[in-house]
Amino acid sequence: MQIGIDLGTTSILLYVKGKGIVGREASVAAIETATGDVLAIGNEVYQMVGRNPDSLEIIHPMRDGVISDFSIIYAMIEHYVKKICGKRLLKPSVFICTPASVTELERSAILELAIAAGAGRACLVDEPLAAALGAGMDLSLTAGQLVADIGGGTTDVAVFTMGSITIARSGKVAGNALEDAITRYLRRERNVLVGRLTAEEIKKQIGCAQLRHPELGIPVRGQSYISRMPVKLEVTSTEAYLAMREHLREIAELIRGVLEETPPEMAGDIFEQGITLTGGGAQLQGLSQMLKDATGLETRVAPNPAFCVAHGLGILMDKPELLRENNYAFRTDDDIGEFERNRNL
Repeated sequence: MQIGIDLGTTSILLYVKGKGIVGREASVAAIETATGDVLAIGNEVYQMVGRNPDSLEIIHPMRDGVISDFSIIYAMIEHYVKKICGKRLLKPSVFICTPASVTELERSAILELAIAAGAGRACLVDEPLAAALGAGMDLSLTAGQLVADIGGGTTDVAVFTMGSITIARSGKVAGNALEDAITRYLRRERNVLVGRLTAEEIKKQIGCAQLRHPELGIPVRGQSYISRMPVKLEVTSTEAYLAMREHLREIAELIRGVLEETPPEMAGDIFEQGITLTGGGAQLQGLSQMLKDATGLETRVAPNPAFCVAHGLGILMDKPELLRENNYAFRTDDDIGEFERNRNL
């Protein structure tokens, strides 16, 4: 059995060869404060965010695309591997996606976690490569192509040619940063405190990368910053845009920075091919047009952008030659043991 895990900051996508995407879970866990025991994982915990009692602590084990709590990630991988495999005796092959900026030490740690959590062998894949494959890009072309994967914790931008990544950069401005910006804006401009879930709804329903005409508004409940009493107010799409615009410019600058590093011939190719957007953040209204205005390049949003990485893992399962071309290799328990022995010498 082959399992793909898109280990995102806000959500985890699970892919099984022959079945496709079999689950989408929130990247969050609830632990008992007194003992530290993991009580629940995934979607059942999501609605507890901001509402949990003192006896429960809500943990987000991924921060800005980086693992902040390895024990929770281990518990998550173990939970999902067992859930998918059931009582099968054979251990699965597990593909795990990580941001392109992950260090070698972090990669080794993630591989160790996956093997310890029940994988027979594990392989780490750079998110931009999986995203490009899932978006339908033909990476066998000699022409340069650019993909920007805008997730919850990171925006990964990469240039491809002949099936491999030539340039890759990662920035910590993505979906979570946009929600934090909305929270700060409402506290500063409206004297209202709102939680992460409310900020996320504002972003999804009326968030925009360019001013909407006509303007939209939604009712929001929060807490007065001054009196600490519950309040209800209307938040407009213009306010959401004003809150997020500086971060959106940072995403545009990240893409422009990669284009500036791209060799002239490939830059010419990208001028013809344009930019492909993937990831949940690519769905923000007006983002493709904003990036087109910022770069001068045609920009398209991939079909089902939030699922591109998971679908890309499925393609890699069927095309092992792409793994070899990008120097991806499976690691087993014996390989991890050898690595540990060499590191301790």
